[in-house]
Amino acid sequence: MSGAGDVSGGRERLSYERFGVAVRELAQAIADDGYRPDVVLSIARGGVFVAGGLAYALDCKNIHLVNVEFYTGVGTTLEMPVMLAPVPNRIDFTDKKVLIADDVADTGKTLKLVRDFCLDAVAEVRSAVVYEKSQSLVKCEYVWKRTDEWIEFPWSVQPPVVKRTGQVLDA
Repeated sequence: MSGAGDVSGGRERLSYERFGVAVRELAQAIADDGYRPDVVLSIARGGVFVAGGLAYALDCKNIHLVNVEFYTGVGTTLEMPVMLAPVPNRIDFTDKKVLIADDVADTGKTLKLVRDFCLDAVAEVRSAVVYEKSQSLVKCEYVWKRTDEWIEFPWSVQPPVVKRTGQVLDA
């Protein structure tokens, strides 16, 4: 896929506009491949945006979400990713074709956790990401762009407007 983004200073910058192009091109690649998922499984948080776009483009109304904590800051992670409650019930996926959607396959540990969770309980599982890095443990079936740069996604480049304590930050 094309995947041209703004790369500067060792960082890949993705705008909302380019993100829209990326998701549409990913969806087209999935459709061209003949894969028709019954469920789009989003890895929160970045995968929520990807999953929503793919679900609309692939006319799939069944979206589930799994919360996984791994990154604790820029370049810092937990030792292993952890699924946070509520964990989707595997029965929901029985005999379904599942498309796992995420923004990036960096180390691949998060994708591996979710893929392994699905493997024995679904008819088929495939993965779609906007970006995949060379060191990823999981090689996704659908990738918009491969890069080893740090990626600045449009939803995560600015600080939150509210701290977890509920305090509003100055603009």
